[in-house]
Amino acid sequence: MSTNNAPTRIYLHESELPTQWYNLRADMKEQPDPMLLPDGTPAQEEHLYPVFCKKLAQQEMDGQTRFFDIPGEVLDIYKVYRPAPLCRAYDLERTLDTPAKIYYKFEGNNTSGSHKLNSAVAQAFYAKDEGLKGITTETGAGQWGTALAEAARYFGLDLIVYMVKVSYEQKPFRRAVMETFDAKVFASPSDTTNAGRAILAADPKDSGSLGCAISEAIEVAVTNEGYRYVLGSVLNQVLLHQSVIGLETELAMQKLGEYPDVVIGCAGGGSNLGGLAAPFLRDKITGKAKDIRIVAVEPASCPSFTRGKYAYDFCDTGKTTPLAKMYTLGSGFKPSANHAGGLRYHGMSPILSKLYHDGYMEAVSYEQTKVFEAAKLFAQRETILPAPESAHAIRCAIDEALKCKETGEAKTILFGLTGTGYFDLVAYDQFNNGTMTDYIPTDEDLEKSLEGLPQVG
Repeated sequence: MSTNNAPTRIYLHESELPTQWYNLRADMKEQPDPMLLPDGTPAQEEHLYPVFCKKLAQQEMDGQTRFFDIPGEVLDIYKVYRPAPLCRAYDLERTLDTPAKIYYKFEGNNTSGSHKLNSAVAQAFYAKDEGLKGITTETGAGQWGTALAEAARYFGLDLIVYMVKVSYEQKPFRRAVMETFDAKVFASPSDTTNAGRAILAADPKDSGSLGCAISEAIEVAVTNEGYRYVLGSVLNQVLLHQSVIGLETELAMQKLGEYPDVVIGCAGGGSNLGGLAAPFLRDKITGKAKDIRIVAVEPASCPSFTRGKYAYDFCDTGKTTPLAKMYTLGSGFKPSANHAGGLRYHGMSPILSKLYHDGYMEAVSYEQTKVFEAAKLFAQRETILPAPESAHAIRCAIDEALKCKETGEAKTILFGLTGTGYFDLVAYDQFNNGTMTDYIPTDEDLEKSLEGLPQVG
């Protein structure tokens, strides 16, 4: 353990919990391209009402309001597990023999074990406030589904979850937690929706995808009165809610007299990275911190940023959503059944896609065996078993720290530890016994999935 007097964990006081969410779009020099309807015209707020709660649709479309007040009922729940600690990885630094300082924002101190609860509470509140009976959603690794099950039960809402089949089978205890909070959980693709039945008809052994699960959840929401659909990543509203992570981190680092040189986050749809990096991206955009680097880390098996195309695409496999301009592998992309968990979505947040396209961000990808090497080292040195998603950021942070060892630069590295890996023990077991393998899609695989991109003039 550390032998100096510097703090290992920085806990903000409850009174320092942010009372507003920060909307990064208000400070972007250029807005993300608008969502488009099937006829190619820009979607308006009212077009989203059949799918989303009205207040969430408003947040989704608002690119001008810099701050949104956090409702008191949401703050009450936040105070149960927030502010979350900012931690200094002293033992990891010493093991790597690096002059770098490594900080991580730990978001695993709640029953869902992840950052997902930050948006789940907000979205469930708005659904209840609108007088709805229930909500529907999809989940990949199960973190979002678990978080939303907690929030839905708190506000007395029904919840229907479509869980990607490979994760449904790999992570039965995630499903058990959801069901403990009275959620109804279906393996996707399922035979309960037209979208699911169509996919199963084409391939009865289809292992599922987030795009497929989204199609099923939306279908149920729009065909049942009193229900709306909610999503755990990608959307502008979700990055807004997750900004609480970055705002807390910014304040904690100010108390330490620190500022990061590099901000690192795992990236599947973009929720945690966008939330953690929001105030630092603001500083980069406005010129306050021109040299700060923001790095997105994704699995080599689902490389939206590093090998995808910046184009309009559907957000779901069934092609029922408006078109979003984002880095995408194609809505029909089928990720491998690996342990990247919640990082298997075919596209990326429109906000982050725009910023990456404009040069404000970087992106790297890793094979899962390299990711689990980093996860195991981190667990041994810092005593927290990280989620596979979080371990992608850990892998990159370790590599950045080793570069500092080579150059002698004492950089300050910040990454997001999005959650714990206690429901991912099958993956750890496979890594430890040497049966884990790596999969990287070929250029031909990606070309085939990108062929189906909609033609937008």
